[in-house]
Amino acid sequence: MKFGLSFLISVFAGWMSASAAAPGYLSEVWRADCGDGTYRNPIIAADYSDPDVVRVGDDYYMTASSFNCVPGLPILHSKDLVNWSIVGYALERLPQEEFFSRPQHGKGVWAPCIKYHDGEFYIYWGDPDFGIYMVKASDPRGRWSEPRLVKAGRGLIDPSPLWDDDGRVYLAHAWAASRAGVNSIITISEMNAEGTACISGETMVFDGNDGDNHTVEGAKLYKRGGYYYIFAPAGGVAEGWQLAMRSRDIYGPYEARTVMAQNDSPINGPHQGAWVETPGGESWFVHFQDKGLYGRVVHLNPMRWDDEGWCVIGEDSDGDGCGTPVLSHRKPDVGAAHAACSPQESDEFDTRTLGPQWEWHANPADWFGFASGYGFMRIYAMRGGFANMWDVPNLLLQKFPAEEFTATAKLRLCSKGEGDSGGVIVIGYDYARLVVTRRGGEAAVELRVCRDADQGTAETCTEAARIPMTERFSGAIPRYDVDVWLRVTVAREGVCRFSYSTDGRRFRSVGTPFTARAGKWIGAKVGLCCTNDAEISDRGWIDADWFRITEK
Repeated sequence: MKFGLSFLISVFAGWMSASAAAPGYLSEVWRADCGDGTYRNPIIAADYSDPDVVRVGDDYYMTASSFNCVPGLPILHSKDLVNWSIVGYALERLPQEEFFSRPQHGKGVWAPCIKYHDGEFYIYWGDPDFGIYMVKASDPRGRWSEPRLVKAGRGLIDPSPLWDDDGRVYLAHAWAASRAGVNSIITISEMNAEGTACISGETMVFDGNDGDNHTVEGAKLYKRGGYYYIFAPAGGVAEGWQLAMRSRDIYGPYEARTVMAQNDSPINGPHQGAWVETPGGESWFVHFQDKGLYGRVVHLNPMRWDDEGWCVIGEDSDGDGCGTPVLSHRKPDVGAAHAACSPQESDEFDTRTLGPQWEWHANPADWFGFASGYGFMRIYAMRGGFANMWDVPNLLLQKFPAEEFTATAKLRLCSKGEGDSGGVIVIGYDYARLVVTRRGGEAAVELRVCRDADQGTAETCTEAARIPMTERFSGAIPRYDVDVWLRVTVAREGVCRFSYSTDGRRFRSVGTPFTARAGKWIGAKVGLCCTNDAEISDRGWIDADWFRITEK
């Protein structure tokens, strides 16, 4: 099955059925559910930046920023706000097809908002270079509509819609100074009844340039008890706090309070997220914490409303109205116990669809790779013309699942030309890849490291060994194959140690430890790569038998 336009149209149903068939995936490296009626934070120890959550019945659905990664807008599902699994994606390909055919690091999908209205799910997001988009679906696990450009413009980010009691529809959003030249403000405009276009000008409803609440962004618009509420973080991603604002009029004026801050906890930020209520009326807040190279991990905090209609998020031990994020807490009361599960990580590649944890680094071409009915995933070599892997689009990657873990892949390199190379990669602004590269009739085991990859710097290469390859014939061109097991073990602070094996049992270390680094607005990622520096007629490839995440 193809991994390009035809693949992405057809494989969504496969992703849905695959994820539905295996909702009980349980990570070996991070579990939030303590099994005793309590949970620990983060509830997802992976990079789901700017999470937003909606409840419909007794089901909770989450989405998050996906930037330049494809497919985009991940859809996660939970029954209790603690245990989550990936059930699909809302965005098959990024709009602006040609622009996103190469990695556009840090661009694309910023801070989505998921809502449910009149029997349909809606997701709005800001692309800071093109404007605010929307997709919708009656079934969040199924296929979503084609993206609709709700408002064109540069610097429009963090949108949040509200369907009001009188049938009018509003859209709040923030502004990115990098594109618009203004920031730290929240504006609201009116949309048409379908929520597909803005029909009024912008009204500024909050200005964070007041000396107290700089870098206001990430607005979420709600209505409760006759008040309009805007939840928004201020102060910056790593050092900020959470605001709640309210007004009797949608256009303000709004009064604001700080309702959660780091205080004396180790949870920095805490940054933007979503208010959600359980069927029993409990309020909870889902948000993220910036953990640098590990990305923006997801936290769950209790939330309560006081008699004056203000919320407090976290634990407010001193009663000042500003809560502190919790490290652990009792689970939400959802009326029944639900089995523990985790977002998917390992993949045996035993079906004709990829596990939903995988994303390409750009809009894929058809030839990037093929799932198969033979128990492997094939990725073809990207040919030369790139300074380093920063600009290579056919990287098949997933998020770091925890602070400590081991990723092991069983691979076969099938080469039709000198220089075919494939293996395991850890990538951010710096990267390291452990690959086997055809050198004549042998495979060289190489650790290639690049610092400041975004600056076009060259890789350094450490060769550890040469492994004989098996010569086969495929038409007039001989093919050389080799089987290898490649491994990266990640320790705290992102220290990565690479090793390889020729039998899957005894692993030999390669090179010196490498420290992973975050990418542009995302954490470090791990996955598979296949390249060739030369221009040759036939592409080589790697067949990945499996990719497993285990304890360090």
